Amino acid sequence: MPYPLLDRIHNPEQLRTLDEAELAPLAAELRAFLIESVGRTGGHLAAGLGTVELSIALHYVFNTPDDRLVWDTGHQSYPHKILTGRREAMRSLRKKGGLAGFPKRDESPYDTFGVGHAGTSVSAALGMALAARVRGDVRKTVAVLGDGALTAGMAFEALNHAGDLDADLLVILNDNDMSISPNVGGMSNYLARVLSGKVYSTMRERSKKILGVMPPVWELARRTEEHMKGMVIPGGTLFEELGFNYIGPIDGHDLPTLLKTLRNLRALKGPQFLHVVTQKGKGYTPAENDPCSFHGVSAFDPESDEPLAKGGGAPSYTQIFGDWLCDMAARDERLVAITPAMCEGSGLTKFSEQYPARYFDVGIAEQHAVTLAAGLACEGLKPVVAIYSTFLQRAYDQLIHDVALQNLPVLFAIDRGGIVGPDGPTHAGSFDLSFMRCIPNMVIMAPADENECREMLTTGFMHDGPAAVRYPRGGGPGVALQTNLNTLPLGKAQLCRSGKKTALLVFGALLEPALEAADAINATVVNMRFIKPLDDAMVRQLAAQHELLLTLEDNAVQGGAGSAVNECLAAQGVAAPIINLGLPDEFLDQGTRAELLAACGLDAAGILRAVRGHFEAQRQAAPAKVK
Repeated sequence: MPYPLLDRIHNPEQLRTLDEAELAPLAAELRAFLIESVGRTGGHLAAGLGTVELSIALHYVFNTPDDRLVWDTGHQSYPHKILTGRREAMRSLRKKGGLAGFPKRDESPYDTFGVGHAGTSVSAALGMALAARVRGDVRKTVAVLGDGALTAGMAFEALNHAGDLDADLLVILNDNDMSISPNVGGMSNYLARVLSGKVYSTMRERSKKILGVMPPVWELARRTEEHMKGMVIPGGTLFEELGFNYIGPIDGHDLPTLLKTLRNLRALKGPQFLHVVTQKGKGYTPAENDPCSFHGVSAFDPESDEPLAKGGGAPSYTQIFGDWLCDMAARDERLVAITPAMCEGSGLTKFSEQYPARYFDVGIAEQHAVTLAAGLACEGLKPVVAIYSTFLQRAYDQLIHDVALQNLPVLFAIDRGGIVGPDGPTHAGSFDLSFMRCIPNMVIMAPADENECREMLTTGFMHDGPAAVRYPRGGGPGVALQTNLNTLPLGKAQLCRSGKKTALLVFGALLEPALEAADAINATVVNMRFIKPLDDAMVRQLAAQHELLLTLEDNAVQGGAGSAVNECLAAQGVAAPIINLGLPDEFLDQGTRAELLAACGLDAAGILRAVRGHFEAQRQAAPAKVK
């Protein structure tokens, strides 16, 4: 498809040379290119389709990158990437060595802040605005956050602070979960242009000074203004009370209104809040009709809307969890499920439909999710918190203080443990075994296959204390599932293969490559199952019967499951040669799961290299025999 206008745009400076009349055709080209590009690579689509006009308007009005533009989370930033010199590189999106799926500071000077988790934009932008004040720099700072990110408590903390500091900051709320009727939309667009204009703002500031000496009159004027605003912009007074000048809501696809309003706001000082309403999936009918399914997509054919890779085969761990949850809820009416805005991603859709009164989506509020579970547990219910590993990090204090310290029976179903692939380091679950293992009262499990995942979920649910089951993204080895709800003996490992010289101690989903490597060297393989409590007896037995122990985990080596084995041996005074294989002490870029596991030496070839390298080093270090 030809892109005559987009072909001329390699950076925002070139964008700013276009006539305003050319911006609407440019938006159409940009939207078409986005659909074509994401169709080839997969990625986040619906949110970006909704921010095409907003991205153009922001780079057209503001002098980026000198003016700072901070995107929240990053799902909506693909149009921004295309406009800032990365159009050709979009074919490498989310691939190993290619473009990141989120804004990344070392990828472009236009990516002023690296993101991936929601709710951070206002805090970061406020820091940039304050830095400009301290250094005497004359520039503007803009934060763009979605309505989902606004549910994060951190966003409100930053808004409260920004208003109190009278910071020179523009916050744009990209509201893509509501609609404006035509008449209200027209009035809102008109008022946005008026209320953001110089005449209104000058009159408002002068009125403050004049009426400020007459408190009763000023209070009457202030209340009258709030009442009138509240009639046409419901909810706007909340942000006014936080210290912001609220403008909107306006149509985020109306370029003339966007441009006029942004120009007006660029000339104003102090904290400004612009409410923009957009449509997820704008311009692509399948995404408009089902924005949830098109939030994140695999590669697809834009002509037929069909995925290029057909699904099927073994169910994913996420599906296994969702089915188990419904099965267990049917058995135990005490079960309640909680998710921080990840219903579909965590496999809760079926449960939410079958048990709506026992399902709680708290929004992007991980801290609240965990403490809510603690409160439910205090009253005799059995909460299950379904959460991604990378998001559990955000509720670490609540995990320690509100759940573990009180030894409450909360089960954490931790999805996306370990390497996640294309989403990259912001979403990798690299640290959960390490940061949970040091917490007293925790039971921590990692399944090697699908059926074991069900058994561990049941074990954790039945346990009278905090428990975590941590499983990877995607599918397992394809083990047949049992329909019953069996438990496992607490803290007991499973011997999978007997061999000589070397014992492979596997924690979690790396049992397949361990067995493949063991066949080549006749090694013992043990599925350890429990990170905590560790099967100390099994560890001592393996150390006594083998010349080398090798631990294997899809987690950071530092403080992980292998460290637990080291500590066990040291406490028993056992000096055994041991190798800990896991994720290295660095943030791993995106790539497929298989590519990244191989790069970390966590495939069969990597295990064999480690074992053979150890014995080769021993052989070379041994003193030569005297003839």
